[in-house]
Amino acid sequence: MRSVVAVLCERATDRPPGLEDLESLGVVFRYCDAAGLAEAVRGARGLMLWDYFSTALRDVWPDAGSVEWIHVTAAGVDTLLFDELRDSDVVVTNAHGVFDRPIAEYVLGAVIAHAKDSRRGYEYQRRHEWRYRETRSVAGSRALVVGTGGIGREIARLLRAVGTEVRGVGRTARSGDPDFGEVVASSNLAGEVGWCDHLVLAVPLTEQTRGLVDSAVLAAMKPDAQLVNIARGPIVDNAALLAALEDGQLAGATLDVFDEEPLPADHPLWDAPNLTITAHMSGDVVGWREVLAAQFAENVRRWLADEPLLNVVDKKLGYVPGPVPPNASAGDASTADAAGPAGGRARAGRTGESGSEDSGRGGGGVGAGGIGVGWG
Repeated sequence: MRSVVAVLCERATDRPPGLEDLESLGVVFRYCDAAGLAEAVRGARGLMLWDYFSTALRDVWPDAGSVEWIHVTAAGVDTLLFDELRDSDVVVTNAHGVFDRPIAEYVLGAVIAHAKDSRRGYEYQRRHEWRYRETRSVAGSRALVVGTGGIGREIARLLRAVGTEVRGVGRTARSGDPDFGEVVASSNLAGEVGWCDHLVLAVPLTEQTRGLVDSAVLAAMKPDAQLVNIARGPIVDNAALLAALEDGQLAGATLDVFDEEPLPADHPLWDAPNLTITAHMSGDVVGWREVLAAQFAENVRRWLADEPLLNVVDKKLGYVPGPVPPNASAGDASTADAAGPAGGRARAGRTGESGSEDSGRGGGGVGAGGIGVGWG
């Protein structure tokens, strides 16, 4: 019996590298774009979202009755999850861990660029102006990292390595954290941001984090501070951010994510003062596609061998949970995305059916071994 896995690509010809090596293990890959997804998932047991921001699965959900496992090649799963999927037995895994270091390096670059006044430096160079000025030291500055999962922790470690004092923001306050030292409660974010020079967002987009950075939070920040968002656009009230930048209430911002992507050419953020915009690329370094494909291939091997899958997403929380952080309450076990992998077992879809190349939607299933950012 050959196990069928549908692979959703932005274009059917834009395929993940190296998956052909798995075909000798009895896996059949059906490559498709969004238009062909309904046909591709019929009778398939697995689905890989190579087009990781696609929302096409929701529209073809009735055709996906045999799917027992979905892998999304992104840390965040907010564009994938919908109520029917959350309530099903389908296991979801993500690309937890792949983007941690590249994103941390991006944030470090943003911190250095702000401290060294790089934005004005580029503008002076463009105008052929020689302007001497003093800049700030990165060592001794303060960063508040919202999100204590794998990405947030890697950011904290890298910033601490250059002498930046770092605190974390999570759902509950605690002390003695190995990477942040002190974690403050998100419920009092406006009361905490006045401490920092850099407010860094590294949380998943959930109902609790949507609009988290609003006008009150921005007004409470120091006027020489900056905001760095590598999480999701809707976490920030962009109208309030635009007003804060234009009024000089905030010294700068670095945004890699937006409410609407690509950011429309006529969007006012393009012309906002002291704002750096990048095209949702903070985690994308040379070779990242090969790493994503290799991570998925490892989970395919585990799936076929009836071993626990890596990086299983808690669909109710919207991210990969981890162990209880030090000095945290037991309730935090479900909200901490630690660096270690989470394991789970894939079930035979919503209907108990398991698709194969030979049997379509029938068959008994293999019983196979069954994001990222975190919010602890």
